[in-house]
Amino acid sequence: MAPYRNLEEYNIEITNEVKDHFAKIVGDIGEDVTREGLVKTPERAAKAMLFLTQGYQQDAEEILRSAMFAESYDDMVIIKDIEMYSLCEHHMLPFFGKAHIAYIPNGHIVGLSKIPRIVDVFARRLQVQERLTHDILECINNTLKPKGVAVVIEAAHMCMMMRGVQKQNSVTTTSGFRGQFEKIETRNEFLKLISSDLS
Repeated sequence: MAPYRNLEEYNIEITNEVKDHFAKIVGDIGEDVTREGLVKTPERAAKAMLFLTQGYQQDAEEILRSAMFAESYDDMVIIKDIEMYSLCEHHMLPFFGKAHIAYIPNGHIVGLSKIPRIVDVFARRLQVQERLTHDILECINNTLKPKGVAVVIEAAHMCMMMRGVQKQNSVTTTSGFRGQFEKIETRNEFLKLISSDLS
């Protein structure tokens, strides 16, 4: 499958199998799957699940390699406030927030839109925030081979908000740093820039 393909075309056989599972779940919780408002719900839920997990069918490293350009620029490049939506692998409930990513080129830069694309590739899988942070970090580090890379993700987790401890205002922050970002001064510059409003 091509790395950029949006999963808006669905494999009918897989969709029908997932739809049947959702129909059983709806019935098992005590609802009437033949009720007017629910007749198409299993199919919609199946398509939503396939869309939200399409990252399994995409190659993040190939996305980066498709837009790498030789360039002598060697200062920090930051893409911040990247919207991110994923599914917690423990409860299959959403977690969502923002990713802030920086790298210091080492002979190559990458098309700016490719960084948010790889966030989506890894977010559209069953995830935990810690692994999501690591996946993005290692993909950029291994593919671009920059002088340094930094990833910070801030997210709210519905599994904490609408069930369990039911804490509505908690935000989870995870981070990862490689290369020059392991130096405190470089890391601090990055953290200051992502927390400031330059406008």
